[in-house]
Amino acid sequence: MNLLLPKTTSEFGSTKYWDQFFKARGKAAFEWYGEYPELCGILHKYIKPKDDILVVGCGNSKLSADLYDVGIKKIVNVDISATVINQMLKANRSRSEMQWLQGDVTQMKEFNEETFSVVLDKGTLDALMTDDSAEVLNRVSAYLSEMSRVLKIGGRFICVSLLQPHILKLLLATLPANNFMFRVVRCVEAERKTAETSSDGTSMPVFVVVATKFKALPQKLLEICMCGDKIQRLTSEAEVSAVINDVQQSSMVTNGLVKDSSAALSNEIKLELHTADDKDKPRYTIHVLDQKPKRGNGKFAAFIVPQGREVDWLFSTPPGRRKLQESSGHDRLAIVSMHRDFTYPDWERVQEELNPYIRNLAPNGSSAKIPYLSLDSNVGHRELICKGKSDFSGPYVIEDVLCDNNQLFRRLIFMQNQNTIQSEALLKMSHAKDGTVMKKFVDKTYLACQHHLYMTAGLNIFNTTKSKNKKSTKTEALLVGLGGGGLVSFIQEMLKNVKITAIELDPSILSIATEFFELNQTKNLEVVIQDGLEYLKEASKMENPKKLNAVLFDVDSKDTSIGMSCPPKDFLSPEIIDAVKKILKDDGLFILNLVCRDDELREKVIADLKKDFKAVCSFKLEEDLNEIVYCSASEAPLDAEKWKKMFEKSAKELNQLACSQKIVAQDDELIEITDFLSNLKV
Repeated sequence: MNLLLPKTTSEFGSTKYWDQFFKARGKAAFEWYGEYPELCGILHKYIKPKDDILVVGCGNSKLSADLYDVGIKKIVNVDISATVINQMLKANRSRSEMQWLQGDVTQMKEFNEETFSVVLDKGTLDALMTDDSAEVLNRVSAYLSEMSRVLKIGGRFICVSLLQPHILKLLLATLPANNFMFRVVRCVEAERKTAETSSDGTSMPVFVVVATKFKALPQKLLEICMCGDKIQRLTSEAEVSAVINDVQQSSMVTNGLVKDSSAALSNEIKLELHTADDKDKPRYTIHVLDQKPKRGNGKFAAFIVPQGREVDWLFSTPPGRRKLQESSGHDRLAIVSMHRDFTYPDWERVQEELNPYIRNLAPNGSSAKIPYLSLDSNVGHRELICKGKSDFSGPYVIEDVLCDNNQLFRRLIFMQNQNTIQSEALLKMSHAKDGTVMKKFVDKTYLACQHHLYMTAGLNIFNTTKSKNKKSTKTEALLVGLGGGGLVSFIQEMLKNVKITAIELDPSILSIATEFFELNQTKNLEVVIQDGLEYLKEASKMENPKKLNAVLFDVDSKDTSIGMSCPPKDFLSPEIIDAVKKILKDDGLFILNLVCRDDELREKVIADLKKDFKAVCSFKLEEDLNEIVYCSASEAPLDAEKWKKMFEKSAKELNQLACSQKIVAQDDELIEITDFLSNLKV
């Protein structure tokens, strides 16, 4: 048995090794990279019955016999091993027109120039080019030179290979430079066959290089076909190498998953599937997660995320996906997300498209039929409303997405961060008498971001603390960060006594909020397009700055290098905090939406705020990273009891308003007061 495997890779080029190899194999055919049934779909596109064919390094493969039996008669087979040539002569006596010759493919002096219209190589180049040493390169270069010499103009060099990097590098450096049109076709059928018959269920990508010889070419012609029949033309050898490398790396990952059921126990694995038409954008993204096998669990399943839901916490974050995996009832779960800019006709078509790839992710021993899970039995609904580009935030899309309970949401997504919803609004429908939808409109009492509710609760304190005879006095606030206008629209609906000036850096955001999220500037709302930092500095330096009840910061950071994504660090500089204090009334509040993943940095932010304000308290949302920090400008410090009394009164009033406007049912709470008060940190 040991004779069937070389002791060192250099033996692949040895006559003695191959004589021993084929003696040990006996009559059993040895097929490199698939047999005729797997390869014929590609081969018959480039080999015709009239062709004169040279099969180099034929071995005892049945491929030549199979081609002969389907009508391709003019075949000459060459192999370095006299043993295998004698075997094949005896085995193919009935195929009288086919020739079998012992010879060295690096010195084919028995053939004249331009003798053959096809040179067919199945694994021979891979066997010859064991590494990129000078000796091996000289041998392979001689082989390619001989191949080119005996090939007719217009003839095809067809090479079935794994295209290891050193082999691909040599082919790309040699063939296009010598007037060969260079095409690489992936042979998925050969890979599947190998996976089905191998003991561990794995396979490597198999490629067919089709290099067509021309007298002269005006420019290099480089093409690939990685799926189906779609041929892509590339502009450089580096592009070809990159595509092949991506396929090979993906295969290494999937082979690891097949062999090792714990491959993704600690870290999820991410794969992207692209179409031949659009290699820059993935059509599907797949996250593969494993958990320790549990009794009663299935081995493997795929979960398809409906369109538009990929931004949900459960699907867009590692903790969310881990939670989904743990509850799936399967030891391994492949979570598949669909992408905008593509069409997905129906559930069945999506499964059919995914099946060949999902099968490669199943651990060895899994059921042949893969269960597909989802939230529903359809692919979801996503309607593109608008595409645009902001000078500050880059490309964006506005889309309507159908979610649970047939609720329709309008979302603003910045393409630089596609898994984050920048702004969201709940849409309602107005209907004609016959029931047809006449118009979509925004429900301004809906808050997409829970942290906005607790910012509103802080602002509402000023309504609840006013005496009856001063009730008509406006509460005046400054909000830095408009977004889609969800927060200010909610405040306008709920707190009629609040006047807000909203500062927004990006004029595109105001246009989006107005046109698509129905933001209305009224006597209680003014939007100023300006850098928030500059606005605060200017307002605080006025001779008699206007004093406000509250200043709210709800602005994202574009700097991902630090652990704080809200607000940008400059908004917490001593100069800006001092400006905030100068424009606040004596009993005013600074309300900050803080999103900080770095515990040390978060502690420093809170410590700095405590130096600037006599009283600071915060509320951390359970399922979000958002933490609302309330800072009192009062010189008389507030104790925990006073904070809680203020917030309890404010929350109760908001709950009453929500019930009266039928935002919540009579017995429900918009703010769960007990939870809110118990989690306030003073």
